[in-house]
Amino acid sequence: MAAIKTLLLIFSFSSLLILSSVCEAQTAPPLVKGLNYTFYKTTCPNLESIITKQLKSAFSKNPGLAAGLLRLHFHDCFVQGCDGSVLLDGSTSKPSEKAALPNLTLRPAAFAMINTLRDLIEKACGRVVSCADITTLAARDAVALSGGPNYSVPLGRRDSATFATNATAIRFLPRPQSDVTTLLSALKLNNLDVNDLVALSGGHTIGIGHCAAFSNRLFPSRDHTMDPTFFKNLRLTCPTNTTDNTTNLDVRTPNTFDNKYYVDLVHRQGLFTSDQDMFSDSRTKPIVKRFKNNQSLFFEKFAFSMVKMGMLKVLTGTSGQIRANCSAKNPGTVGDAWSVVDLEVESGGAAAAY
Repeated sequence: MAAIKTLLLIFSFSSLLILSSVCEAQTAPPLVKGLNYTFYKTTCPNLESIITKQLKSAFSKNPGLAAGLLRLHFHDCFVQGCDGSVLLDGSTSKPSEKAALPNLTLRPAAFAMINTLRDLIEKACGRVVSCADITTLAARDAVALSGGPNYSVPLGRRDSATFATNATAIRFLPRPQSDVTTLLSALKLNNLDVNDLVALSGGHTIGIGHCAAFSNRLFPSRDHTMDPTFFKNLRLTCPTNTTDNTTNLDVRTPNTFDNKYYVDLVHRQGLFTSDQDMFSDSRTKPIVKRFKNNQSLFFEKFAFSMVKMGMLKVLTGTSGQIRANCSAKNPGTVGDAWSVVDLEVESGGAAAAY
């Protein structure tokens, strides 16, 4: 009898271990081939500490840079994958991806910081780390150093030698005037779902928005889903529908990465249509309420969706290149600067910068 009890205890303990392993495995999405969590362990062991040290110093002088780096990563990944293509400069005859309408409000300081980090890393390790990986790590540190989750990211991305056109960027980057149905359709292009939508939108807990991105909610009259006092304050910032001012995305804790963005939505103080409609739509409202009530849950789901997004259409192995300058493809690269993705995209209308 004692032997049977012992066997049952061992079996129960083993089952718990297996269940625990399964649960832990579900806290991160499956890895894309070519990426792993120890990619630079031997070639650049101090990579992450170099980036964190530089950004900690930079954020102490310019807290808004954190949001700029986070947004840069979003805009890179959504268009043709996390390949550093948004960093490339273009020319008069071939405007770059960063010149596309939705990218015009990306912060110059964020682009400059990526090149600063690249120079520091090359000095320490040689040219072994891609600009795409630097952008990914910078976004993670932007979140962690602002008070958010400090999650691990798989590495091994390589840089594209091509960039997308304005039409491609417009197709893949959701507009701030979009409702949930439009947002879900846009995210579906990248195999992202409703949970990813609500979690990733939580990145708006830091950063700023331009009047043009939410003037549709102020003029000619107040959007009925907007809190009246919030409306009055926004009209002081944006007195006309052509005013070019900015305001914080999160009215409660604008420079802290937390779950107060969802508190804003519950109180009808979301800035963009794309924000506030998540509290109106039955598909997203329950998730908004859960994140509003449980910051730890939000952090967990945000980290999951960020890692998932960070593996979109990545170049790995011998594909792509490791750029010597994050703003330019390497000298001697064969082919022009247009992306093959553009061949599949029909021309679209203008979109406000997001």
